[in-house]
Amino acid sequence: METTISLIGFRNHGQSRDPSLVEQAKGGDRAAFSRLYDQYARMVHGILLARVPRSEVADLMQDVFLLAWRRVRDLRDSQAFGGWLASIARNQATDFLRREPKWAELDPAMLRQNPAAPEAMVVLDTIRGLGEAYRETLVLRLVEGMTGPEIAERTGLTPDSVRVNLHRGMKLLREKLEGRSAP
Repeated sequence: METTISLIGFRNHGQSRDPSLVEQAKGGDRAAFSRLYDQYARMVHGILLARVPRSEVADLMQDVFLLAWRRVRDLRDSQAFGGWLASIARNQATDFLRREPKWAELDPAMLRQNPAAPEAMVVLDTIRGLGEAYRETLVLRLVEGMTGPEIAERTGLTPDSVRVNLHRGMKLLREKLEGRSAP
């Protein structure tokens, strides 16, 4: 999955949770799990992007969904799939950061990649400096384009928590970004 950062053009994708898909996936239905992937990929991408280097997100997404596929049969409450998957993503990011080397050789292929716009990287770095609750909800909203209700539905957070996290997070983000541009 290609990582793009856009802070405009939010859209409502209107995908809803379907516990029957989870039940089908628990029974080994790969097509049902593929549809769950389609519904939850942006959430997982956002959670990972809020925590790990961009260059690692695609590989970690594969790890998250592979682990979820292997463990979906153990999920007790099909309604809790989104929160369960979000926990797997957070744990995979934490595990990655624990084992991440402190230095690495520069891969020549990285020099040929199209870098993100410097302004977008400043915003993303600033978001990553915020508290975890704000960081995750802001990335899901601003980078992944998810609406507040989508974030709540997918992550298992309450709509009120998402609304508060987005409001406070945006306020902190504005303050930090205005502080950077001040002389």
